[in-house]
Amino acid sequence: MKENVLGYPVFANGQEACIDDIAAWIRSEQPKARWLACINPHSYAIALQDSLFSDALRSADWLIPDGIGIVLASRINNGNINERVTGSDVFSGVMQHLDEIGGSVFFLGSSNEILEILSVRIQNNFPAVRIAGMLSPPFKSVFSESEIDKMVSEINAVEPDVLWVGMTSPKQDIFIYSNLNRLRVRFAAGVGAVFDFYTGRVKRSHPIFQKLGLEWLPRLLQQPRRLWRRMFVSAPIFVWHLFKEKWKW
Repeated sequence: MKENVLGYPVFANGQEACIDDIAAWIRSEQPKARWLACINPHSYAIALQDSLFSDALRSADWLIPDGIGIVLASRINNGNINERVTGSDVFSGVMQHLDEIGGSVFFLGSSNEILEILSVRIQNNFPAVRIAGMLSPPFKSVFSESEIDKMVSEINAVEPDVLWVGMTSPKQDIFIYSNLNRLRVRFAAGVGAVFDFYTGRVKRSHPIFQKLGLEWLPRLLQQPRRLWRRMFVSAPIFVWHLFKEKWKW
């Protein structure tokens, strides 16, 4: 089930159903790639100024509520989204499924150093998962056509079941959206900072903060220069638009 949140079709059935859906799709072996994106107040605010990003989010097969603001928006509108579904949640659940069936993955994003650490941890925690490939793309806001072709070619050469893209939004989502029909994968997901979380480079907030919807607070204290705009610019924009829609201002 999907729920309209400020014009975006957000997956509303929760974490377990999302992972089960993705696992079923991977097992189905349909000749088509499907993909997942995350939405939160910050990505909503960015999409207001980026039509391609907005189109990408709307096209995702699973657009998950990766932000307490999305959950609260649903509650204000008497909706059915009762829990956050984070990129980390999906990553862990899908990797567990791949470990059970002996699936394969490709990691695109981050630095070579982080990818090497990630590889070791994946091999330890999910020994039946085959790492088909890893690629650290150029660190830039916009890729050239030749750089995109190189990334697609390397992925297609090994045909992984799952492509994990760990870049920032909107870059990761636009990459998947623009190249999905070219990618020989079963499932792709833009998971942002998950590579950093999984390798321990960035610590996830304590589960208590996660349950309270305050996961952003310790992260803001850890990375204030990177995250202040999310809380003090994007969040107010999101709330303003939510109230405008609710009360038809």
